[in-house]
Amino acid sequence: MIDIVNCLVDKYDVTIFSIYDDGALKKELNEKVHFKSLYGCEYEKLSKLGKLWSPIRILFFSKLLYLKYIKCDYDTEISFLEGPITRLFSNKNKNAKKIAWIHNDISLVFGNGIKSKMKKWIDKCIYKKYDSLVFVSRDNMDSFKKIYPDIDSSKMTVIYNYIDSELIKNKASMDELTKEIAQSEHPVFVSVCRLVKQKAIDRFIRVHAKLINEGYRHTICVIGDGNERNNLLKLTEELHVTDSFKIIGKKENPYPYMKRADYFCLLSYYEGYGMVIEEAKILNKRIVITDTAAREAIEGYNNAIVFKNDEKKIYEGLRDILLNKFNFENKEKFSYNNIENINRILELIEK
Repeated sequence: MIDIVNCLVDKYDVTIFSIYDDGALKKELNEKVHFKSLYGCEYEKLSKLGKLWSPIRILFFSKLLYLKYIKCDYDTEISFLEGPITRLFSNKNKNAKKIAWIHNDISLVFGNGIKSKMKKWIDKCIYKKYDSLVFVSRDNMDSFKKIYPDIDSSKMTVIYNYIDSELIKNKASMDELTKEIAQSEHPVFVSVCRLVKQKAIDRFIRVHAKLINEGYRHTICVIGDGNERNNLLKLTEELHVTDSFKIIGKKENPYPYMKRADYFCLLSYYEGYGMVIEEAKILNKRIVITDTAAREAIEGYNNAIVFKNDEKKIYEGLRDILLNKFNFENKEKFSYNNIENINRILELIEK
């Protein structure tokens, strides 16, 4: 979103509104961008009651919140993430064009319980209020159509993520490597992701431990944070791989780690398009992913392998990589240019 906003700010007056003020990347925003939030603090600094109350408040009092915090003389209002912000921005404003971005496979995000069925029903009513629905992958759009077949498909479109490639290259050149992988004598796999169940890091740890126990030496470095971090750290201790499976937390600049890695991995249960894969392509990395919607991101990129989304197949695939059985084909620098995605966003806004 920051890359997109920084491209748009010379043509438009842009305001970013967020639920929480998790402002680690705010300093990368162009100084012309306005910023405001519903809560003036990070999510983690809310009390337990505050964390429980926040989604309920948005669900039942979204119209009042919208009128108080958002409604202004905007021409276009874009909800850039599924969930509460989409519900909040759906409130009527006769002056504004409404656009919603969908980054994930809706059929997998909420699960199958009663709570998920309620959310799906609520969100069907919400998405019908938008003028345009933008998906970051074809798979995600197809899945959405199956869940909500009565939503007008003519207002749906796919626009792949835009990334400032030169910014990524410049950040990757910064000297921020740490002892976790800087001196590793073995192949290094790096993953950058949120530490949530969707990303299947627990499965990755189990596969890694099995390979280590069988004598296949390698190092894995996972950059990111999330509510599964403590559970994952405990699992590395239980399986005695804390020295070779590094969970090092969130980094504002993960790109030097990606540049140093021999392989970039994203072995999730499910994905959207996978922006981090685009970043790995910019750095010309050998990429290993599971069979999710993220496979669209490696179309035409020969330096990648897709594993079946199964623990046994992931184990076999990583073992074969360590045995040099895969021939990564891309020998030349990958030429990355996705300015067309910005042009499509401009067309959508001005349509």
